[in-house]
Amino acid sequence: MIGRWLVPIMAGLCLAGPVLAQSAEDRVLLQMREAFARKQPDVLSDLLPRVTNHPLAPLARYWDMRARLDTATPDEIRQTLVRMPGTYWEDRLRNDWLLRLGRERQWSLFEAELPLFRMNDDRQVACYALMLDAAAGRRPAAEAAAEASRLWLAQREADDGCATAAQAFLNSGHLDHETVWRRARLGMEANRQPVVSQAVALLDPAWVPMVESIARDPATYLDEKLTALRPRTREMVTLAIIRLASADPAAAAEALLRKRWVTQLTREERSWAWGVVGKRAAQRRMPEALEYFAYASDEHLIDDHLAWKARAGMRAGAWGHVLEAIAAMGPTQQQEATWVYWKARALQALQQPDPLMATVHARELYERIAAPTGFYELLATEALGRPIIEPAPPPPLTDQEREAAAGNPGLQRALAAMQMGLRSEGVREWHYTVALHTPGGKGERELLAAADLACRQQLWDRCINTSERTPQVQDHRQRFPTPYLVQVRQRAQDVGLDPAYVYGLIRQESRFVTDARSHVGASGLMQVMPATARWTARRIGLSNFRPGQINDRDTNIRIGTAYLSLALQDFEGSMPLAAAAYNAGPSRARSWREGPPLPAEIWVENIPFDETRDYVKRVLANTTHYAALLTGQPQSLLARLGTVGPRSGNAPPPDSDLP
Repeated sequence: MIGRWLVPIMAGLCLAGPVLAQSAEDRVLLQMREAFARKQPDVLSDLLPRVTNHPLAPLARYWDMRARLDTATPDEIRQTLVRMPGTYWEDRLRNDWLLRLGRERQWSLFEAELPLFRMNDDRQVACYALMLDAAAGRRPAAEAAAEASRLWLAQREADDGCATAAQAFLNSGHLDHETVWRRARLGMEANRQPVVSQAVALLDPAWVPMVESIARDPATYLDEKLTALRPRTREMVTLAIIRLASADPAAAAEALLRKRWVTQLTREERSWAWGVVGKRAAQRRMPEALEYFAYASDEHLIDDHLAWKARAGMRAGAWGHVLEAIAAMGPTQQQEATWVYWKARALQALQQPDPLMATVHARELYERIAAPTGFYELLATEALGRPIIEPAPPPPLTDQEREAAAGNPGLQRALAAMQMGLRSEGVREWHYTVALHTPGGKGERELLAAADLACRQQLWDRCINTSERTPQVQDHRQRFPTPYLVQVRQRAQDVGLDPAYVYGLIRQESRFVTDARSHVGASGLMQVMPATARWTARRIGLSNFRPGQINDRDTNIRIGTAYLSLALQDFEGSMPLAAAAYNAGPSRARSWREGPPLPAEIWVENIPFDETRDYVKRVLANTTHYAALLTGQPQSLLARLGTVGPRSGNAPPPDSDLP
């Protein structure tokens, strides 16, 4: 219904500002949130009858039932589901119940409820379903096992669903031991010991203490004289070398070259181990990285190892290695914009098969990915000799399209939740409504209308994220909004920054959520850490600064821009280096710049942290888009990248105090 909860929408009030006056039901709902956090099911049940007419009653019902899901009867759970049809919270509760049913092996109830699960995006639920489909003959067992294996190998944690399916397919002979060891290797490489132990336990629980000791001290295990007498020695040795490579790639390489392991390990095991050693060496910018990769067979390397072989090749100017690595990648990774771009660059560098054909083929590859979107799409655009400009906006939304978005029940609930301060709950409801409720998600015009609704309410993160779901129709005014323009421009001018750079960073840091807080404690629009805020406040003479002020919009912009300016000065005006320092700290950025001077796009691709590499790319791409929007002039990403290398001889010494 369109009631008092839609009044702020129609009035154009800002949901990101002060929360509106709360009703008695609002206060009860907030009490329920507190009781849910405190795990007080009796309190939740007592309060629920007082909010049954509230627009967020489905959320209240979810809290109530979720708190007692482990003891509720199937009839009680189904009665709750029936009372919130079509909502995110209905599907969330069903997801939680399906996971419980799977853990408890209540397969008849699981199979009865599964067809009603609309989101269908939970890997554990999918693995349970694949196992049951194979057992019932609804799907060929080999096909189901292959899909369950794919899901299992992609899981980061040691969850029950896919491990249970893996055990079932292992017992039936449709999953081989090599896949289980592959899972263990991935866990060891990622330093996720529960994943390793869970995988090995599927083969023999008695081996778990062995892999745990390997994780603690791989060097000692590799030196033991009796290792050859132990079961599964080849696999255990591979795990030990993988673990050792994380701390000491050179020592792991030395171990791999011992005659004992050369003859005992299979070609596939040696290649995987060398892939890890090469990757770790490349991440440390060791010149031996390509030498280590040369000991492996590309066909036995996984995509992540091949990516690092390609990066090491770029860094060394060994473009043949880059081309080889990309050619050995799986089809999906090969088609990513990153590797399409670098394949084109490698062909140009090698002039293969001849200068003319290399140019033609490279242009075909650039054309494939060139677009006004991400980092490599923009670089491909420039490689084709085209300027980066703001794309033409789509046709304006009609009143009917806007009204349909404003009247959507799921979006209304999301807005109501965020208005009350229940941001995470509102965000989940919003995402479910635009992406998951309807199979395949909403149409592009519907998404633009939903993004427009969020923009008008100054819910900038929902505005951006929703608009980014429209690949064919791009509205850059939605994707790259400019809230607080006066404040950002003034502060940028005061400290000598390009406002586009500030906007590019804020968009990546917080999506303009003023009270955003990261898991490590960074706060506000520019996600400033408390210690950094105090240091910067002292440096710029901001007297009487108190930690709580960092959540104030203007203070956050003032401190964030001041710190970014100081970082940019410290890194001699290099936007990529300053962005890396902002994300990972200046000491890491300083160490990463050591070595030969490199085109910044090569340097960025070789940043060892996935998060920071992605962050720098996004900040620089954002900056280029914002510059096009703010100036109305063609822009260049390459010009902002420049070259990265050691500190120049005439540069002042680095600011050792910069946090």
